[in-house]
Amino acid sequence: MFVQAEVVHKLNLVRGLMADLGLGGVLFRKQASFAWLTCGRRNLVGIATELGVASVLVTPDKQYVLCNNIEAPRIREEEFVEDMGYEIRSWPWFEDKEAAFARQLSGSGDLGCDDAFADLSNIGGDLAKLRWALTSWEVGRYRELGFMAAHCLEDAAKTIRPGDKECSVIGRLANRLWDNGYDYITTFCAADDRIASFRHPIATERRIENRAMLCCNVRRWGLIVSFTRFVQFGKVPDDLRRRYDANVYIDCVMMANTVPGRPAIEPFRKGLDAYKERGFEKEYELHHQGGSIGYAGRDYKVGFQTDAVIQESQAFSWNPSISGSKSEDVMLATMDGPEMLTPPVTYPTMMVEADGCVFRRPDILEM
Repeated sequence: MFVQAEVVHKLNLVRGLMADLGLGGVLFRKQASFAWLTCGRRNLVGIATELGVASVLVTPDKQYVLCNNIEAPRIREEEFVEDMGYEIRSWPWFEDKEAAFARQLSGSGDLGCDDAFADLSNIGGDLAKLRWALTSWEVGRYRELGFMAAHCLEDAAKTIRPGDKECSVIGRLANRLWDNGYDYITTFCAADDRIASFRHPIATERRIENRAMLCCNVRRWGLIVSFTRFVQFGKVPDDLRRRYDANVYIDCVMMANTVPGRPAIEPFRKGLDAYKERGFEKEYELHHQGGSIGYAGRDYKVGFQTDAVIQESQAFSWNPSISGSKSEDVMLATMDGPEMLTPPVTYPTMMVEADGCVFRRPDILEM
């Protein structure tokens, strides 16, 4: 499903930027860009590549989908881009005509691109900013994705048993995601001491003994959610409880201060204060703290040099970590307060108050 008003809104944003930059057209080659401009449609073949196999060209008065003759039939029949007002132009697969088509269709003006391509101007940074403030239609899709993806991950986490290999757990998670039509962009599963040893614990054949951490970046309609859950066999040890509770609190402080109109560095700095308040002042140095999310796993990671301003209906995924623990979900920044987009679905929960906001967050699952 798509709403034509969403397509029109996004094309107007692009044409406004074109006018500001004096461009005669913009070529979008990345998967994220294509999904954004087509309300979640796919120009991908390989899920692990940034570039797609079909591009969108926007000129001052028309919009096109450019691809070779291999891709054109499926794009036409299954992605329904013509219903959105896009005209499909294709060429034989054995000819390299994308740049030539773009120049021909856009006339004599300079061309911009979301990628470094041919002699086009790379304006990817400017174009990405157009995606940050989500439309109401995108928010609706995001809510569905967040709920269902969290359900898949929590369901997979509940199957973990002592002796399971980390990679086997990822296999069961992948099965649940694919069964619902979701791509997984990044997956982590860490057993026991690997949770504290590595911030990016790619799954291995290590067997789980006492606890596991399961993390995933999941994509549908071009949108991405990022979240983490923990499993403990038996009672949660006191030290892990202290670390996990502090970690969730830091995350909630950051989310509570993610307010439209404020600098994105503000919740970051509030988070650093919360690290210190809970006795883990230096832990932030061991991993980035997250940032804006949407059609990319992170549109930008917030650090000391970040100058971006939080926008209304912009999604964020903060991921503060304390060795052996992590807190990560996706929220939507609104003037009415943060909205959780990946709420705990079947997991035990904990209520956390931070800076005037009350959050319902996932707890560690004891099994």
